[in-house]
Amino acid sequence: MQRIGLFGGSFDPIHLGHLLVAQAAREELDLAWLFFIPAAQSPFKPDSQPTPAPERLRLLRLALAGKTWCEIDEQEIRRGGVSYTIDTARNYAGRFPEAQLFYLIGADHLPQLPKWRAAEDLARLVEFVVIPRPGQAETPFPAPFRGRWLTGFPLGVSSSQIRARVKAGLPIDHLVPETVAEAIRNNRLYL
Repeated sequence: MQRIGLFGGSFDPIHLGHLLVAQAAREELDLAWLFFIPAAQSPFKPDSQPTPAPERLRLLRLALAGKTWCEIDEQEIRRGGVSYTIDTARNYAGRFPEAQLFYLIGADHLPQLPKWRAAEDLARLVEFVVIPRPGQAETPFPAPFRGRWLTGFPLGVSSSQIRARVKAGLPIDHLVPETVAEAIRNNRLYL
C-alpha cells in the first residue's frame, strides 16, 4: 500500500522546521511521497491576511528544489477562500483510493480536531501525525481520531517569529534555507 504524507499550512514563510518535519515524516512513516499544501486562508487565522500566494509558492519552490520525494500541491490556493482540510483529504482519497494518507499537524491543533469541519469523515480518511514542539509531552488523540507523534527533529521556530525578525531587521540565517532568505531580502517581504 502506498503511503502518502500531506503537509498543509500557510508556509508564510517556509522554514527549516518545516523541512526537518518533512524529512522526519518521510523517514518515520516510510512515505512514498509528501505533498506540501499551502492554504489560501487558514480557518484558524480568520483575521490574518497571508502573504500573497505567488510569493509563498515561490519560497516553497526554492526551499524544495531538488527534493524529488515531495511536491507542492496548489489546490487550496486555486480553490480560494478558507481552506478546509476535509476538502483536501477527500481530493486525495479520490485520487489515491488505495493509498494510506497521513496528515501532518502541529501539536497545538490536536485538541481542536473534533471541531474541524466534517470531523468524522476526516478521521476516517486520514491518520494524523503530530509535530511536537521541543519538550512537549505526547497527549492522546481525541476520539474518533487516530494517529501518532513524530519523534525526529522538533525545532522551536515558527513562521511568525521569522516574519517578526525580518520586520525588526534581525537576521533569519539558519532559520530558513539560504535561497529563501535571499528571496525574502530581494523581494522585501515581511517588512
